[in-house]
Amino acid sequence: MRRQWGIGAAGRSAPLTGGATPPNSPSRLGPLAREYVLAAGKKSGSGDAASKPSGAAATGVLVLADGTVFYGAGQGATGAAVGEVCFNTSMTGYQEILTDPSYAAQIVAFTFPHVGNVGSNVEDMEGSSPAAAAAARGAIFRAAPTAPSNYRSDLAFDDWLAGRGVIGLSGIDTRALTRRIRERGMPNGVIAHDPTGKFDIDALKAQAKAWSGLEGMDLAKDVSTAQSYIVQEGRWRWDGGVPEVKAAKFDVVVFDYGVKRNILRALGDIGARCHVVPANATAEEALAKKPDGVVLSNGPGDPAATGAYAAKEIRKLVDSGVPVFGICLGHQMLGLALGAKTIKMPQGHHGANHPVKDKATDKVEIVSMNHGFAVDRDTLPADVEETHVSLFDGSNCGIAMKDKPVFSVQYHPEASPGPQDSHYLFERFAQEMAKRKR
Repeated sequence: MRRQWGIGAAGRSAPLTGGATPPNSPSRLGPLAREYVLAAGKKSGSGDAASKPSGAAATGVLVLADGTVFYGAGQGATGAAVGEVCFNTSMTGYQEILTDPSYAAQIVAFTFPHVGNVGSNVEDMEGSSPAAAAAARGAIFRAAPTAPSNYRSDLAFDDWLAGRGVIGLSGIDTRALTRRIRERGMPNGVIAHDPTGKFDIDALKAQAKAWSGLEGMDLAKDVSTAQSYIVQEGRWRWDGGVPEVKAAKFDVVVFDYGVKRNILRALGDIGARCHVVPANATAEEALAKKPDGVVLSNGPGDPAATGAYAAKEIRKLVDSGVPVFGICLGHQMLGLALGAKTIKMPQGHHGANHPVKDKATDKVEIVSMNHGFAVDRDTLPADVEETHVSLFDGSNCGIAMKDKPVFSVQYHPEASPGPQDSHYLFERFAQEMAKRKR
């Protein structure tokens, strides 16, 4: 039987299985929920398209490839978008999350119920080039965004979503969706918004089922800069905004697989002038800039697909002796370049509250994560050691070469959003670059 989810009394949504007796009488639910209960009460076979409510109150919908349907209120842009549905447990930083290029081809469900109440502003955007605007395709919230209440707000969140072409959906049971992802993995789905409430559920389901998913997709090329550029700025300060790095100590080449702006700013805080190059840049092009170090950035998609052309270039950089620091997708592709393999994770890690253990110090860091693939520790070669491990599921979160200044982490040491426990990694990178300059 298909499952449908609707908005009940006081906005509460509840699972409704076709043909089953609902836990509450339709007469005791709100008018919108009553439509869903009555629709769910119709007999249907497994895999049938969900019954469409007769009322026009539902202006948004999420349809999963298995036929599960969530009705709610549409937000932001209108239309439909297909992607992998994941959940994020961060309580803050929704704008940074939705502009992180690593979320390209994904629909993000926020577990924190109140999203959007501080509006949006131009300083908290994480995309670093025009191509990086292709970030999250959809966003899902428990409660509808309210009017902004923050002195930094430039634009209401709903208007900001519409301006970026991001389709939003509010009023659904995000706990139910999160539990489904936790138990069954991240599904393909279509999120749609139509102010008239007219949805072709059969067509949306077919679109979700037909989408190939993230495995095998090289999305880095879609969000990477088309040409090189230089960034000299530090992290945002409450009393001064984003400072300029006037006297750079290091020149760092950053391979842009979907780099977040705050990685560049964190590098600026250690005195780096960042030379950002496209994802398909060669090692020779990077080394021609005479860098003191190289950073392999975060990004979206399947690392094995991007690694098809990038891994051999990363190997050349490693062999050159230049310090190399990989972050997120960069961590996975460094692993591939060194001879390891990557695997797809069922739920992935998305949030700003993930505990990670540093195996060298036994210290635990609370970090920000956003990834759906991981390095398979069982495939690490003898000259590479595991440095960090997730305390949630034991997956690999860091590697380092035993004989070269080359290391990487699966998580985001720049945070944005998230705790700043891991900023020491940028200092470690600076120390390795300083050694090389002596």
